[in-house]
Amino acid sequence: MGRGEERRTADLVGLGFAWDELEVGYRFRTVGRTVTEADLVNFISATGMLEVLFTDTEYLAEHGPMTGRVVPAALAYTFAEGLLVQSTMQHTGLGFLNMELDVKGPTLVGDTIHVECEVTEARPTSKGRGLVRTRNEVVNQRGETVLVYTPLRIMASRAMRDGAA
Repeated sequence: MGRGEERRTADLVGLGFAWDELEVGYRFRTVGRTVTEADLVNFISATGMLEVLFTDTEYLAEHGPMTGRVVPAALAYTFAEGLLVQSTMQHTGLGFLNMELDVKGPTLVGDTIHVECEVTEARPTSKGRGLVRTRNEVVNQRGETVLVYTPLRIMASRAMRDGAA
């Protein structure tokens, strides 16, 4: 800043939900994300999931359970978590405690997935934070649910997020 200039304050945008802003039954959805061939190759290389189902298109064409380049359910799950972190947990997500996960169908290269969430639990902890459980459905462009998972997270309160605590 130059001499005589004042620093202007501005509201910070992009902050996540605080636990005490969420009510049981509240529903929301994320934007979509298309899974690319590069995503598949990078994911299986980084994780060591070098199974022929993901690396050998000839094997997949002859023995695979479906047509198209199938991706690990773990990739679809991590993309779903990324979509949620970007849009709902900045400055408020404090910990991931547990979940159940059910794979309902395949995700393929070229699919565009989004997450549809419903708050199923929201309650305070003894330290002013909150526990929030959601039911998350990962849905593709055809409206098919490919994953369902139910994470329990520890989240900041509105006061913690906004700097009042």
